[in-house]
Amino acid sequence: MLSIIVAASTNNAIGHNNKLLWHLPNDMKFFKATTWAMPVIMGRKTFESMGSKPLNGRTNIIITTQKDWIATGTITAYSLQDAIAKANLTNCTEIMIAGGGEVYKQSMDVADVIYITRVHTVIDGDTFFPEINLTKWTLETQHNYTKDEKHKFDYSFEKYSNKK
Repeated sequence: MLSIIVAASTNNAIGHNNKLLWHLPNDMKFFKATTWAMPVIMGRKTFESMGSKPLNGRTNIIITTQKDWIATGTITAYSLQDAIAKANLTNCTEIMIAGGGEVYKQSMDVADVIYITRVHTVIDGDTFFPEINLTKWTLETQHNYTKDEKHKFDYSFEKYSNKK
């Protein structure tokens, strides 16, 4: 199964200047729990935005067009298809797509599931998650949470399934 995992605002912003737009501790816990022990595919810029450190407990597959690019503790791929093929070699039950914007865009037609933390705010960004086309995707679950002392915004954990 190929799954996308993302946190996006109401206007689908996911980043600005290669940085996240918010700090939501429960989203970070959700991301870790959902991706744990799975191969995680991300673009080079996303990987570098995390300090160029692999995510512990996961196989990190980094997509880049730079033929000489390598990073310790990661597997390099040169396209989404190459990354998926390498992830399949891990004998996993689920492959996680973790960004960024271009990788998400390429993944929308081939993914089976979208796990989205919908951050209920409109915020400026320079990187966006593609619009979820409800003729192709079905909302399976939605759990809503209100802002508190640790979470600046209301948010929802949503899971969509591809109708394909």
